Amino acid sequence: MDEVGTGGMDGLARWLVVAGVVLVLAGVAVWALGRLPFAGRLPGDLVVERDGFSLYVPIATSLILSLILTLVLNLVLNRR
Repeated sequence: MDEVGTGGMDGLARWLVVAGVVLVLAGVAVWALGRLPFAGRLPGDLVVERDGFSLYVPIATSLILSLILTLVLNLVLNRR
C-alpha cells in the first residue's frame, strides 16, 4: 500500500531514475566507441559516398559489439 501523500509516484520515480541511468550509460558507451581508432572502420562496414549523399552501415562493428555485450550480460546475469 502507498504511503499517505505519495500518490503512487514512487514507481514512476524509480522508472525515471533507471531510464536516466540507462541513457547516461548509453551516452558514455557511444562517446567511448567514437574514440576507438578501429570502431566503425572494420572490414565489413559499408560506406557509400556520393554527391550530397552518404550512407554508413556498420555491419561488422554491430556484430562485434553485439557479441561483446551478449558475453558481458551473460556473465553478469548468470552469476550463481
